[in-house]
Amino acid sequence: MDGVLIIDKPSGLTSHDVVARARHILHERRIGHTGTLDPFATGVLVILVGRATRLAQFLSDVEKEYEAIIRLGYSTDTGDRTGNPIPGPSSQPRDWTEEEIEAALQTFRGEIDQVPPMYSAKKVQGKKLYELARRGESVERKPVHVCIYDFAAIKPSGQLIKDNLDGTFDFHARVSCSSGTYVRTLAEDFGKRLYVGAHLAELRRTRVGDFLVTQAVTLEQLKVHFGEESLGSVLLPLNAALSRLPFVHLSDEDVRRTNHGREVIVAEYGWPDGENVRMCDAQEQLIAVGQYDAGAKTLHPRVVLARD
Repeated sequence: MDGVLIIDKPSGLTSHDVVARARHILHERRIGHTGTLDPFATGVLVILVGRATRLAQFLSDVEKEYEAIIRLGYSTDTGDRTGNPIPGPSSQPRDWTEEEIEAALQTFRGEIDQVPPMYSAKKVQGKKLYELARRGESVERKPVHVCIYDFAAIKPSGQLIKDNLDGTFDFHARVSCSSGTYVRTLAEDFGKRLYVGAHLAELRRTRVGDFLVTQAVTLEQLKVHFGEESLGSVLLPLNAALSRLPFVHLSDEDVRRTNHGREVIVAEYGWPDGENVRMCDAQEQLIAVGQYDAGAKTLHPRVVLARD
């Protein structure tokens, strides 16, 4: 049982909870994920099964895409709906024009610096920030450089902003960003551009790299597939996990060399020095991920996937 599962994470579970349930369903200990999703959030969680867990290092830095509801009206201490409202003077929400909204969105597109929220898993001096926050502590955090590829309005029923009739307004947005981006922080900073408190009311991850939410299955559906012995219809092969990497077909002799961790000579492909390359056999099975030596024109296996 080796491959990649795209799970549609439900709200209320941590990413670790999802991994634990997948282990229980599949009776497989070697299961991990490629990037956490907040407990209140839903959507794409990439699960690696069996030998695929060795590929996590090649999947952790891909871009992500989200659909979010940013609630304008007040901030919370966590930056999302699970937190407590932050007391203090509040700016009154008003009827923002489409031009004002677009101008605010535009300021975040491209490369920006974000200060990680206190309620995050980022570590400072070996301690997770959320553990410190729960004790009422706050520490200085260094800004993180991220890239916002797209930050745009979604208009349900053609409506730019929904009036909740309780002093708050909901703004639906699509966010495409680099790994490590805090959408909660983006929501708070967006509110500041509009001179109003804001927090993240809903968050759904719709894409991780090339993996789409349309490919995802729920934990309940995973259980059914396992029981009906149809897991192959949702378990993606190892090669699919790294579809963005270049690949090379190996001869039978080179497959043997690779399985023993020995470098193989390859033709001139024009890859940059240090490029990670999929090393496949004649049947398109992923044998290893190798690192290209441009000077020697060789591939040195970094991760070999020979069966245990």
